[in-house]
Amino acid sequence: MKNDLNMDSRRSFIIKLLGIFGGIVTIIISIPVIGVFLEPLARKKPETWRSVGNIDKFKTGETVLVDFPNSSSLPWTGTVSKTASWLRRVSDTQFIAFSVHCTHLGCPVHWLPDAEIFLCPCHGGVFNKDGSYAAGPPPKNLSQYPVRIEKNEVQILASPIPITTL
Repeated sequence: MKNDLNMDSRRSFIIKLLGIFGGIVTIIISIPVIGVFLEPLARKKPETWRSVGNIDKFKTGETVLVDFPNSSSLPWTGTVSKTASWLRRVSDTQFIAFSVHCTHLGCPVHWLPDAEIFLCPCHGGVFNKDGSYAAGPPPKNLSQYPVRIEKNEVQILASPIPITTL
């Protein structure tokens, strides 16, 4: 009888110990899992207005490639600390800035001034001069950046490279 009591005590102790150990392991594993779900809520999208030149530098109706510091660049990023945009001056006070990345797989698009189209050399994606989809595999129009004029300087609201979709 005394032996049965000891056996029950040991069994109860081991079950409690395993329960505590299982609870600790569950908490340790769940912390990163919960973090994955909460991270997008806590992440602040880095956006910065970047000057790309004096307003007089750009001609109406012309589309030019401008480069500026990447919004998410870090001290060690080196060459990739810069990004670019195709900037089109529509009127005296209106500009449109297009991402240089194709919306298909992110390849850099080229501006063909004679045809007035953007062409993606990777898979033949074609976009009109207003950035709208014209032909090929891209699923949507070219992404655009907001543009403003501040003290005669044309500025682009830099944001992380747009994510492409298949």
